[in-house]
Amino acid sequence: MTELLTDRDIDEALRELTGWHRVGEAIERSVTLPSFPDAIRAVDRVAELAEAANHHPDIDIRWRTVTFRLTTHSHGGITGKDVSLAGEIDATVSGV
Repeated sequence: MTELLTDRDIDEALRELTGWHRVGEAIERSVTLPSFPDAIRAVDRVAELAEAANHHPDIDIRWRTVTFRLTTHSHGGITGKDVSLAGEIDATVSGV
């Protein structure tokens, strides 16, 4: 699951993910939550998922908008780990 995905694989994966798009060698999604505390709770939940997967997104918090960026730094691009964690993030933020 840590092999780099092809452009075609990435395009197919992005069709299945909510709101994600490619930014260079990463995938990214921004989500606006109802309040700042909701944004922090979402980040806390994603932090737990990331720790469990030993795969950590870059996270930017701006008031109630959170941007998640995923890439597998050790492989220099997008792998199945990124796609998998993106799906988990989607499930997490949709429940906030």
